[in-house]
Amino acid sequence: MRPDPETRVLVVDDNADARGFLTRALGSEAMLVHAAADGNAALDALAHFAPDAVLLDVDMPGMDGFATCEAIMDRHGDLAVIFMTGLGDTGHIVRGFEVGACDYVTKPVEIAEVVARVRSHASKARLARSAREAVFGSTVPMLAAAGGRVAWINGSAVALLESVGWPPCKANDPLPAGLSLALTEPGAPWHGLRLRALTAETADVMVVELARADLPTRVTEASSLTPREAEVMLWVARGKTNRDVAEILGMSPRTVNKHLEHVYEKLGVETRTAAVAAAQRSLLAS
Repeated sequence: MRPDPETRVLVVDDNADARGFLTRALGSEAMLVHAAADGNAALDALAHFAPDAVLLDVDMPGMDGFATCEAIMDRHGDLAVIFMTGLGDTGHIVRGFEVGACDYVTKPVEIAEVVARVRSHASKARLARSAREAVFGSTVPMLAAAGGRVAWINGSAVALLESVGWPPCKANDPLPAGLSLALTEPGAPWHGLRLRALTAETADVMVVELARADLPTRVTEASSLTPREAEVMLWVARGKTNRDVAEILGMSPRTVNKHLEHVYEKLGVETRTAAVAAAQRSLLAS
C-alpha cells in the first residue's frame, strides 16, 4: 500500500509540459500535487486545496509570479512560496523575496533539489500553522515566538501580561525582555508568571503557555503524566497526527507512539479518542 502523501504542493506554471513533469516527479516522492496554469487559477485552487508549499513560476502572462505571490501572501501568510525562475537575474530574485517568497530554484530544475527545498520549507510552514492554530484555538494564555518577536498572541495572554505590568503586546512586537532565557528553566517563575514551552527548543516557532505563578496548579486525572507526555497529549488533543507531533516537538514518530502508549496506560484508556476526551477534561482545563 502506498503511504499517505507527506506534503501537499501547489505547482503554478503556464507551461503544460513543466506542470506535467513536476506533477509526476513530486508525486513519485509521495507528495500530493495540484497544478494550476496561471495566477488566477492558483488563487482559485487555494479555495479547495490546502498546500504546504507553492512552486511558482515567475514568468507567466497576465498575473506574473510576483503578483501571484503577493496575492497568496495576502490570503495565506503561512504558505511557503518557492519561485521557479530561468531568468538568472539577481534583481528578480530579490523582488521575489520582497513579495514574500521564502526560496527559489532555477530552471531547468533539478528535481532532487526541488524535493529537498519543498520538504524543508513545508515542514516549517506546517509548524507555523500548528503554532497559530494552537494559540488562537485556546482560551489558555498562549503566545508563539519567532526570531525574537511575538508571532501570535491570544487575548488571554495579552490580558495576563498586562496584569503583571507589561504594556500591551501584539504580533511583531519584540519578545518581553528575558522571556526567551526564562524558558530554559521550565516552571521557574518569571515576573510573577509560570512559563511552559510546548514546542522543541530548536523549533523555528516556539509556542509558550503562560500562567500566574501564585495560582496553584490544578490537580487532574492526568497529573501522573510526565511533562513530555502532557505535551504530546496536548497536541494530539488539538487534532495533530503523530507525524505532526513529532515535527513540533522535535522527536521521532516512534517516540511519539511510545509516549502515547504510556499515556493510555496512565489514563486507563485504550484508544486515541478516549485519551483525547480525558485530556479535554483535565489537561486543557488545568
